[in-house]
Amino acid sequence: MLLGEAPYVEGYLSYHPSVILPFSPSFFLSFFFGLFAFYFFYPPPLHLLFPLIMSSSTLPDASQVGLPASDASRAAELASLKVKLRAGLRQFPDFPSPGILFEDIMPIFADYTLHEALIRSLELHILENHGGQKPDVIVGLEARGFLMGPSLALRLGASFVPVRKQGKLPGPCDTVAYEKEYGKDFFQMQSDAIKPGQKVLVIDDIIATGGSAYAGGELIQKMGGELMGFIFLLELEFLHGRDKLSAPVYTLLSGQA
Repeated sequence: MLLGEAPYVEGYLSYHPSVILPFSPSFFLSFFFGLFAFYFFYPPPLHLLFPLIMSSSTLPDASQVGLPASDASRAAELASLKVKLRAGLRQFPDFPSPGILFEDIMPIFADYTLHEALIRSLELHILENHGGQKPDVIVGLEARGFLMGPSLALRLGASFVPVRKQGKLPGPCDTVAYEKEYGKDFFQMQSDAIKPGQKVLVIDDIIATGGSAYAGGELIQKMGGELMGFIFLLELEFLHGRDKLSAPVYTLLSGQA
């Protein structure tokens, strides 16, 4: 071996006196040519090659990546859910007294698909009608507000607070009186249930005269909460109960006119 010459090692080819390469130069040329040919015939998506210069029009749309649906698709979904919910209701004439047409919502809760449709419908309404703001607290009115309130609060990541008849809650409570068809009644809420400035939505099954909903709203404002509105499944429109309420009223299904 001459001075300055690279030693010969079996399995290796020498290319430069001071460098020993594991492959010959022709191997590198073949490798890079093959790589170029592969990407020429099977190019990767452009947004992977050039992520910084791709325009937004070439990227996947919201539906492809699981982003929130558009306003139009939300409206279509809500309309479809309302049809399902309406079909799940039952009516009983002359209950609990002659001349009353009773709207029975219990079949909705007996069918888990209808129950899910109800909660999803309420969620869609809130997303569409409150400027993207979610409530901090859902207040459920005794008693059927307890059926929907906790599930909706869980879906929205909010707290749930019950409003109950006088004497049903432990500890210090705030109290508000309201008028019913047979006289005066009282609603209560635990005094530390709502903190000042929290955004609150009230939920119940049916708005009739509006007295109980009005009392629930008074309790919220008394504690310093921000009353965002009222949500009901049904409304007895001929009683004009919504006229008593000082915040927006939403009824999921049209009621008895």
